[in-house]
Amino acid sequence: MTESVRLGDEGVVVLDQRLLPHEEKYVCLTSAAEMVEAIRSLTVRGAPAIGVAAAFALAQEARRLAGLPREEFLACLDEAAAALRGARPTAVNLAWAVDRMMARLRTLRAGDTGEVAAILREEAMAIYRENLEMDLRICRHALEIIPAGARILTHCNAGGLATAGYGTALGAIIYAHQQGRRVSVWVDETRPLLQGARLTAWELGRAGVPYRVIADNMAGYLMSRGEVDLVLVGADRIAANGDVANKIGTYTLAVLAHHHGIPFWVAAPRSTLDLGLPRGEQIVIEERGEEEVLGVLGQRVTPADARARNPAFDVTPAPLVSAIITDEGILRPPLDRALAALAAGGEAGGGGRAAGGGEGNA
Repeated sequence: MTESVRLGDEGVVVLDQRLLPHEEKYVCLTSAAEMVEAIRSLTVRGAPAIGVAAAFALAQEARRLAGLPREEFLACLDEAAAALRGARPTAVNLAWAVDRMMARLRTLRAGDTGEVAAILREEAMAIYRENLEMDLRICRHALEIIPAGARILTHCNAGGLATAGYGTALGAIIYAHQQGRRVSVWVDETRPLLQGARLTAWELGRAGVPYRVIADNMAGYLMSRGEVDLVLVGADRIAANGDVANKIGTYTLAVLAHHHGIPFWVAAPRSTLDLGLPRGEQIVIEERGEEEVLGVLGQRVTPADARARNPAFDVTPAPLVSAIITDEGILRPPLDRALAALAAGGEAGGGGRAAGGGEGNA
């Protein structure tokens, strides 16, 4: 398991993902403001990981401010929570973790500030531990859909770096390798920031999983030649109808997979489900700076007067999704019914919800 974020005695320690794969450097963030900047700059990234990181940051902020008068202490935490929640708009895990921490705080408003800080630290650690457990269950369930010898195409990075745990889509691939499935991976480079080429390749190499990096525009060619058995990606937000927001370029892969009759699987924990949002078109898509598209890793490659668009995510419509692998099992179409049944704690109709299989430890 790649440790991308942890709560230390002096602050929140994160692996600076901007420097990978060439340098492994951990930085200690001692305030919520520093974490907001780390999330925005992609020092720490990945939907579940930024949720865990934000929970840790609120716990650290409470500890840092515990000496303030009570009302000022609470006001500062409210301000920190708002800043963290708004650091990146698309991934729902961030808001989910912040809201959970603040809900816990509301139950403690009568307590001593030092005691409140200690309890918030416990809550943040509970979020982290639950995240680990959800990842591992996803990895086990995914064995149901990963056959021996599968040639898997993945996009962006959904491993331990992105989840502060075992990983979702990439974690499932590595787990299948550990269970002897002899998988191999096509790694989309994932422009403009190359999370696939830099991060996914790095994690697969550390795990000993065979892989090859491809440019994003090569996927259709490989599919047409019968060299891709399945596509497996993560998610940043899933709407109630099963529409999936993920890294820009995911929608393109889903269309290609549909055309070629290739299964398109999504792996995501419960914290990625936004069942209060009816449809994917309502998801706010983050637009990042033009410079990320106009250059490669900080090196300008376009004319000086060139302009760009840089949406960081796109939305894949539910009809293009073969199934969603969650920590509760595999949700099969019709996805709206399967997700509603999951929310209600029951079984889905139709293809619906099916428990996955698997054994061992990731």
